Amino acid sequence: MKAQNYLGIDVMVGHWEFTYGKERVKELIEMLDAKFISQNIVGDDPFAEEYEELIFEPYTIEERGGAKIGIIGQSFPFTSTANPKEFTQGWSFGLRMDTLQEYVNELRDEHKVDCVVVLSHDGFSVDQEVAKKVSGIDFILSGHTHDPSPKPIVINGCVIVIAGSHGKYIGRLDIDASKGKVHGYEYKLIPVASNIIPADPEGVKLVDALYAPYAKEMNEVLGKTKGLLYKRDTFFSTFDQLINDAVMDEMKCDISFTPGYRWGTTVLAGEEILMDNVYEMCGVTYPNVYTFELKGEHIAKLLEDIADNVFNDNPLYRQGGDMSRLGGVSYDITVSNAPGKRITNLMVGGRALDPKKVYIVSSWGGNLQNAGANLQEKKIRPVYDVVRDYIKRKKVVDVSNESNVRILDYDCGCPSVGAKSCKA
Repeated sequence: MKAQNYLGIDVMVGHWEFTYGKERVKELIEMLDAKFISQNIVGDDPFAEEYEELIFEPYTIEERGGAKIGIIGQSFPFTSTANPKEFTQGWSFGLRMDTLQEYVNELRDEHKVDCVVVLSHDGFSVDQEVAKKVSGIDFILSGHTHDPSPKPIVINGCVIVIAGSHGKYIGRLDIDASKGKVHGYEYKLIPVASNIIPADPEGVKLVDALYAPYAKEMNEVLGKTKGLLYKRDTFFSTFDQLINDAVMDEMKCDISFTPGYRWGTTVLAGEEILMDNVYEMCGVTYPNVYTFELKGEHIAKLLEDIADNVFNDNPLYRQGGDMSRLGGVSYDITVSNAPGKRITNLMVGGRALDPKKVYIVSSWGGNLQNAGANLQEKKIRPVYDVVRDYIKRKKVVDVSNESNVRILDYDCGCPSVGAKSCKA
């Protein structure tokens, strides 16, 4: 909250904030100078006072340069399915395009705003569908999928912009609006060159103060990396592979699942790996690694379900993450195939997956353990401790950059794999 207040944020919506739990979210919002808005979160506990009521204000009206700007909040609509339900039990999330249309109309007809903006955490592809189905929105400030789009996408007169993540860009949108309509706009995606732009002294002071109580732990050198340790990719990344290597080494499992979260910074080849780097990749409020049993046929179905969440033909059914990263497993995928028929050549430990065989599986950062049997409670540990100990044992980690996933319907021009497939 201190960092957000320092940045001067005026309005925000949420996603990962909710994994602190409902009561803590409410406490934090009280500390926030910005307005927290969401038209798509409703109480669904029939024994609570907020049953069928909005949890947060659906919109705010801000005046800038003489123009009235109506801003509607859209928090991540799949929070209660993508993250453990216990954090938000009693709150119902969804796209709620019917009520979104009602609030657009209300802002225009009753409040006579000059411009309607949706501040969204739906995801870039989902927001493009929203623009097709909800009329009267002038701008959507899109988030969740971390895409940096240099140019706006315009659909049915609605301008959609998205400015990446992790402070890599600033998206600047200038709007000319008056008398109930938008007359023009300018948008620019501005790269943040941190080695050129001098840091703000007050910002440095604040960050240093917030880190100070944890500096010793954060700055502990765990080891070194031979190659690049990165996170962001659709199917595979080296830091995720490092996490899977650590989990498999400690848990002695056949298969390791790591969630396809889209965050974390990069550790360059030859650099030291700090505990801070590990927390960047694994710092969630439900970090435990669980080990349990799953049949091969169940594993195959789970992977197909995950692929459908990521690649469904209808963007409204996409939850916006990447494919789970797998240790001990390789497979081919045809993204354009029908649901349930995308994944082929599924191998475990170099052998074809046996549908009837029971495999030992470890996972973290999700709900997969609820689908398994014979949970090994003695092996439950936070994932960041598992990765920390593994790096310390290895001293120097050498993670291959070769993916365990081959895409069969993507042409990237790689001569080694043919014109219509790619190991990515």
